[in-house]
Amino acid sequence: MPCVFCRIRDGEIPSVRVYEDDRVFAIMDINPVNDGHVLVIPRRHGADIFESDAEDLASVMRAAQKIAAAQRAALAPDGLNLIQSNGAAASQTVFHFHMHLIPRWAGDGKHLHWKLAPGDAAGIEAVGAKIRQAVV
Repeated sequence: MPCVFCRIRDGEIPSVRVYEDDRVFAIMDINPVNDGHVLVIPRRHGADIFESDAEDLASVMRAAQKIAAAQRAALAPDGLNLIQSNGAAASQTVFHFHMHLIPRWAGDGKHLHWKLAPGDAAGIEAVGAKIRQAVV
């Protein structure tokens, strides 16, 4: 089945667009967490951060900054979540890279947090060393 975001990009599925340029487009989420929930999507298909072009990823962030400013001006939220998930284990449901911009208000009843618990310092250092060695 063709990618839903590619079909939206190509005009096969209607959307409410709030921004577009030569690399990205942004649409209102049809299942919003809060009013003003926007998705920023690269035009070129890449399933996730690992399959996406670096310039497309940078373009998503540039557009996100513009849209966040517009959300602040239009809606006056108390805060803003930027959420981007990669893989089913991270709750990705549409496998075309995209970023959620979700306006937040104090007391809106929406939650995105986990219980903080100190990690093992030696374990943190060991995993950090593995990651540091793998950076290319």
